[in-house]
Amino acid sequence: MSSATEPEVDGFEQRLRQRAEAKAKANPLDTIPANTAHQPRGFIPNTPLAASLISFLLGSVFSLGVLLFVTDGFGRYWWSTSQLGFYLAAWSAFHWGEFAVTAGWNRDKCSVDSFLLENGAFYHIAHSVALLEYLVTLYFKPQWKQQPYVTLVGILATIVGQALRSSAMIHAASNFSHTLAFRKAEGHVLVTDGIYEWFRHPSYAGFFYWALGTQLVLQNPSSFVFFAGVLWRFFYQRIRAEEAYLIRFFGDDYRNYRRSVGTKIPLVP
Repeated sequence: MSSATEPEVDGFEQRLRQRAEAKAKANPLDTIPANTAHQPRGFIPNTPLAASLISFLLGSVFSLGVLLFVTDGFGRYWWSTSQLGFYLAAWSAFHWGEFAVTAGWNRDKCSVDSFLLENGAFYHIAHSVALLEYLVTLYFKPQWKQQPYVTLVGILATIVGQALRSSAMIHAASNFSHTLAFRKAEGHVLVTDGIYEWFRHPSYAGFFYWALGTQLVLQNPSSFVFFAGVLWRFFYQRIRAEEAYLIRFFGDDYRNYRRSVGTKIPLVP
């Protein structure tokens, strides 16, 4: 008797799972990448609740940053400066923007990892050290942070870098990925128009200038040099590795494109 009912139970449970999976795919609030290669691998739960909570927290940091930037902290505390405000606003806008652009133009790859908040411990250590350099210098040598033209150049570099990266992600749409692609996905095409007509890797160039711009805003000479060296080394190696696969995917089309369009990152051909 049990052997006759077990297949029926298994079939019923399978239908329930299929319905649940179909419902999940149909729900626009879910952030479950269609390709298993893009499944989240971090510790943050990949749920709409987590995404909304992170967005709220980043929005709160952004609002605080804008308030400090506009009012210069009302001059109440030694640390509440417009420089720190812009940095906080730029940092939170970057991470929210990564998720928002992915959700809007590349939803099949969208997950809680798209915030890039689990971008490696070294990333967070670097930004923490930059904040520490700024605050320590501001406390002991505030006159070293009073070069308005340096901050202005940093603001422009940060905004241009952010715009460059976001526009690259939007234009590439489903052809963009936060992770290296080891296999050519179905529908993957070589994008060479738009912003890619001027920058071979505009998202990398955008992040490079965004990061350096934040350190100019804070007038952090040590962190600026450190960020420049580390990012140059990272992108030099990343681009070489990525382009090996792109040549495998697109052959001479990519070789010709690489010869005609530069990265616009210093010393990265």
